[in-house]
Amino acid sequence: MSQRQMVLGISGLVLVAVLAIGGGWLVAERPGTAKAAPPVLMSEPAPQPVAPTTATRTVPKSSEEKQLSFAPLVKQVTPAVVNVYATKTEQGFRSPFANDPFFSQLFGGDLFQSRPQTSQSLGSGVIVDGKGVIVTNSHVVHGADEIHIALSGGREYPVKLLLDDPKSDLAVLQIQDAKGRTFPALSFANSDDVEVGDLVLAIGNPFGVGQTVTSGIVSALARTGVETGNFDYFIQTDAAINPGNSGGALVNLQGQLVGINTAIFTRSGGSVGIGFAIPANMAKTVATAGETTGTITRPWFGARLQEVSTDIADSLNIDPPHGALITEVAAGSPADKAGLKSGDAIVKLDGVDIDAPQGFDFRFATKPLGTTVDITYVRGGQVADAKVAVSAAPGAGPDQTATVSGNTRFAGTTVSTLTPPLAQDMNLPFDSKGLVVTDVADGSPADDMGLRKGDIILSINGQGMQDAGAFKALVSKRTNGWQIVLQRNGQVIQSYISG
Repeated sequence: MSQRQMVLGISGLVLVAVLAIGGGWLVAERPGTAKAAPPVLMSEPAPQPVAPTTATRTVPKSSEEKQLSFAPLVKQVTPAVVNVYATKTEQGFRSPFANDPFFSQLFGGDLFQSRPQTSQSLGSGVIVDGKGVIVTNSHVVHGADEIHIALSGGREYPVKLLLDDPKSDLAVLQIQDAKGRTFPALSFANSDDVEVGDLVLAIGNPFGVGQTVTSGIVSALARTGVETGNFDYFIQTDAAINPGNSGGALVNLQGQLVGINTAIFTRSGGSVGIGFAIPANMAKTVATAGETTGTITRPWFGARLQEVSTDIADSLNIDPPHGALITEVAAGSPADKAGLKSGDAIVKLDGVDIDAPQGFDFRFATKPLGTTVDITYVRGGQVADAKVAVSAAPGAGPDQTATVSGNTRFAGTTVSTLTPPLAQDMNLPFDSKGLVVTDVADGSPADDMGLRKGDIILSINGQGMQDAGAFKALVSKRTNGWQIVLQRNGQVIQSYISG
């Protein structure tokens, strides 16, 4: 097997992404973020967190100082880190001949179906609230039928999934049957205060051998190209992280949680000293949403961004090159209302330097709804400021969504009008038109016909599709056939389906 460099999700069984071609790692190098004032964050409960201590960063100088131990800190923080065990049952393959009376009678119906397959995922988690609220990685528990956790002392508990957020690769769990017990919990650090060179500890359950603590430093900040999720923005550490560490804690010397260990860069599947953690500010946002509402509603900026290249930086008088260049603004969006335009380069958000579009997306996503943020941008070489409202994307109204039922080939289809927020999620221009298939019921006529979630229906029988109600009315009628034009994965597909 040729040597490939991979970025692995470090739960026991999940491969997050393969980012190498011919042995080269496709991760853009980014400078560390500058130390800045902490951003406005969502409030969090105060469960009985581990009390942080105040310490000044110093380099060990004497032999006595070099013999100092992490043991007191380890004893303080490890009770808040748990092992996570997730079980998932997947339906076996169903043959297309299973419903054929001839083959079923000839060979027996069981021949065409395989038994359900059960898989297990092993990871770690961090208690962030004394009431038993745990943060872990989404890829550890996503799709699981049953989840259990084990405390550092070995006691096991069933847990309830409060929130699964694949966009951030984070999930929130709640310990069940606790009988009023208060659990040890870690408090969140402000991950914007983390600096390259800070000492950190990584705690988790690598390879299922049991709780393990490793030490290292913060090797880099603002790493991108690690995962394919919406918020590709990581703390890099050389503390040893291995499969099974997913969802575990990255803590500072004050005993605070600075990140959730998520992925590693490796040739062999084991640690080579390049690990990645989701910053605590994002974990705090998701944890609060999971504990309070069980859903997460993120702010919508309403502009498409790209990196500021050297040529663009020179033309805008930005030195060194950094920031997020606006390439498209959705009409009526918060960015539009704030007066931002295509060609503006955002260089600060609430006083924090923006090094790349991923940095802006990450920081904006952690702002609480209903507030405003201060954005510093460059237009035509001149620096200006704007206040942008932190508000949710406009949802699809009742007249913009429709579910088809009845005696029709489209029964089981749910569609929504393609709005600018949906278009942005699908990496389409803001002015794109059509109907997005948001759900297809398993085993429904629409499923059998081949419609898929994420398809964009452009026209049916020559009639353009932009209104969900009109679509439902049209496809509910009897006809000899349907001429369908849809867009899937960037390709336009035309097909004819009999009525």
